[in-house]
Amino acid sequence: MSETRVMDLLEAATRPLFSLEFFPPKNRLGFGLLGGAIERMRAVTPDFVSVTYGAGGSTRERTLDACDLLHKMSMGPVVAHLTCVGSSRADLEAIVDDFYARGYRNIMCLRGDPPQGETSFQAHPEGLVHAGDLVALVKSMHPDVCCGVAGYPEKHPEAESLDRDVEHLKEKVDAGASFITTQMFFDNAHYFRFVEKCRALGITQPIIPGLMPVISRQQIDRITSLSDAEFPEELARSIDEAGGSGPRAEALGMEWTVHQVENLLSAGAPGVHLYILNRAPTATSPILTHSLSAWRR
Repeated sequence: MSETRVMDLLEAATRPLFSLEFFPPKNRLGFGLLGGAIERMRAVTPDFVSVTYGAGGSTRERTLDACDLLHKMSMGPVVAHLTCVGSSRADLEAIVDDFYARGYRNIMCLRGDPPQGETSFQAHPEGLVHAGDLVALVKSMHPDVCCGVAGYPEKHPEAESLDRDVEHLKEKVDAGASFITTQMFFDNAHYFRFVEKCRALGITQPIIPGLMPVISRQQIDRITSLSDAEFPEELARSIDEAGGSGPRAEALGMEWTVHQVENLLSAGAPGVHLYILNRAPTATSPILTHSLSAWRR
């Protein structure tokens, strides 16, 4: 098994691509539930999927297990996430070789967030410091692997400015990254400004917008506490007026996402990447699938 590379999908595409992001469950029961969710999502036929990564031991293995499950259930190509957190260079080399031996040819290269309970990133004494270093490592080992990297339309929380953050992104693509997937945003103006700055700096790689459909007030509060993403007051107010959760709140959140999708694709975005939190109802929402199917004909 040797999976298709996302860069090849993007180069050959005659329509926008659609991708989903999953996270690895914590236990066997969780994997059983994920398998059921994947079965329900197969009907939406994403062009590729990705799986998030956690540093260290069992979490790392769960990422690989989730990748294998998605592949087994014909939900590929699979983009395996990999971070620098808690790993030496030798550890990372072993993981990359493992991905490669299993046939995976797409890796999302990330620096990674600080471990829970810590406020700043600390590199492993024998590890890597930046996502660009990880890209360079992967490409030096297996030049045929397609590396993706993250982009931040409203800048990385640690960046001094958006311009400086785009300069860091340029370093990552210069190291060999083939595509960029953005962190979530809820106002498309941020994406368009970000793309404009990237192009002005000479970044030519496809920039795939990442979106997260909102389903509840609780989710809004979590997003705003963990992310620098600006959350629209209009959307927050409408979800509050709908009771904060439940079918009406979910419908409002999905309608907002669909409006984002249609605006982004009509403006020429290469596709849409959805952060779905393993929820089948999000990926299979009739309003979303109807909108996407019109662009994928």
